[in-house]
Amino acid sequence: MGTYTGEAIGVQKRSRKVALWMTIVLMNVWVPILMLLETVVGIAISPVLLVVWLLVTRWPLARIVRHFIWMYGRVWLWIVSPFVRLRLTGAEPGRLVQPSIYVANHLSFFDIFFLSAMPVFDVVICLRSWPFKLAWYAPFMRFAQYVDVERLPWEQIVQKMGQIFDDGCSVLLFPQGHRSRDGRLGRFYSGAFKLAVQFQVPIIPVCISGTNRMLPPGRRWMAPTDVQLEYLEPVGLTGFQTALGHIELRKHVKRLMGACLAKNRC
Repeated sequence: MGTYTGEAIGVQKRSRKVALWMTIVLMNVWVPILMLLETVVGIAISPVLLVVWLLVTRWPLARIVRHFIWMYGRVWLWIVSPFVRLRLTGAEPGRLVQPSIYVANHLSFFDIFFLSAMPVFDVVICLRSWPFKLAWYAPFMRFAQYVDVERLPWEQIVQKMGQIFDDGCSVLLFPQGHRSRDGRLGRFYSGAFKLAVQFQVPIIPVCISGTNRMLPPGRRWMAPTDVQLEYLEPVGLTGFQTALGHIELRKHVKRLMGACLAKNRC
């Protein structure tokens, strides 16, 4: 009886392993093909959509392109939905005030795609230089007025941020500056927090969990996973007005995010 039970358990484990690898193979065929199709079709129809949006909304070009990018991300979420279960908390529209500075931890290339789940689309993303070298995305990023924080001097970044906040838009930054290799929060740079104090704009921490299991740095294939995005309460600037207030703000936000991520790992 015990031998039979052990053999049955072994068969079940092997069956689950085979099923998992079949799902992984399907995912790595399904997602890239549909993502390529979405990209090609999106680029092809974008001129027509641009004219329609201009006539209907009368929005500035940058806002329209940011809307397009947000919609592209929403379609991508549908593409990966058979393989990724996404849980979104704290992103109710009335809770995400504009303008704000969103700061998110960074685990995977796909973090930005998952962030399109948020209900607010008019957000300027601040990135390092390498995404601007992707020929099929770079023109849209430039039209959307995304900011290359690696190339621009600080004075120009501050000037751009002032214009963005004056227009009522929010910005998104990854204060770690790069993807985490082990899933832990690394060092936070001070730029986002200096901007928050200077322009009196609240910080909204965004905690991302699970994307490192889908496609961690260094791996070339995707795997099914659960992903959680949790938007924490906006952090106001009260108590952070001293000369070193941005440092205390940075430490405070990192503590909040660390506690949230530790809870989500449980």
